[in-house]
Amino acid sequence: METLTVLQIIWFFLIGILFVGYSILDGFDLGIGSLLPLLSKNDEKKTAILFNSIWPLWDGNEVWLITAGGALFAAFPHAYATVFSGFYLALMIVLFGLILRAVSIEFFFLEAGNKKIWARTFFIGSLIPSILFGVALGNVILGIPLDSKMEFTGNFFTLLRPFPLVIGILGLCAIFMQGLTYTMIKTENEINESARLLSDKIWKLYAAFFVLAMIASFIFIPGSSKNIIAWIFTAIFIVAIIAIRIFIGKAEDFKAFISSSLSFASLWGIAGALQFPNLVKALGDDSLSITIYNASSSKLTLSVMVAIALVGMPIVIGYTIYVYKIFRGKTRG
Repeated sequence: METLTVLQIIWFFLIGILFVGYSILDGFDLGIGSLLPLLSKNDEKKTAILFNSIWPLWDGNEVWLITAGGALFAAFPHAYATVFSGFYLALMIVLFGLILRAVSIEFFFLEAGNKKIWARTFFIGSLIPSILFGVALGNVILGIPLDSKMEFTGNFFTLLRPFPLVIGILGLCAIFMQGLTYTMIKTENEINESARLLSDKIWKLYAAFFVLAMIASFIFIPGSSKNIIAWIFTAIFIVAIIAIRIFIGKAEDFKAFISSSLSFASLWGIAGALQFPNLVKALGDDSLSITIYNASSSKLTLSVMVAIALVGMPIVIGYTIYVYKIFRGKTRG
């Protein structure tokens, strides 16, 4: 196997790991935001406790998304260009949501008279990206209309097909579960009990949409039922989602959160197995698909990026562990 090919495969997996890291870490604060009205019951004190549970961490979690986007741009510029131009409107809506979250959580504590308004905008800013991230991934897996120049030829409504919408709701359920299990770790009393009761309904919804997504993949993605690696990750998901149920029942909240994170990671594993070596599938003509082989940077660029990653990623991971260790424990006010 040539050096360039090895580097291309390495960066496919490294970018996948970055997206997994973002999903697990930012997933819980997106989940809390998306379920805020149900967890806080529009009570300002409860909202403040929930905000304080994620306040020191949430903006650091965004680093994983920025790094993943930067790595995609540097390693596979053609894929980056196609996705960010083709999904322009959807990504601008996501960006609007993320900015709205940042503004809302800041002004919630600065403006005493408008706390309920900022709580609602934080909810909206969390829910929108939580749905659209999954929809975007569903489109990448299913395929989008591309021309010979690797350019997207559809429009915003092309992205709103049944399969991507199912993946979008599945991703939303995964984010909900991350938020609920994290809430159980960080809170006590009424908020903790609300999260525990709500988790039963979300767990059932999560399992149901996973089954629906499996059936949809068999229908819309040829060969998916014969993908051994996808089946391995499916088995991991099943074990993880059963573990979530067991650990929540035993009030072993940290183990429930780890199990939820494992289920989320396994969903990315399934997506990667179905996708490889494609980065963006072309709808109707596989020869037009954007792959790790026809969309990558040069061998020199990928080699330099590996060296940077070997230095940078341990620092980011170490810093993340340190911050979470500092702010561990219950949030009481």
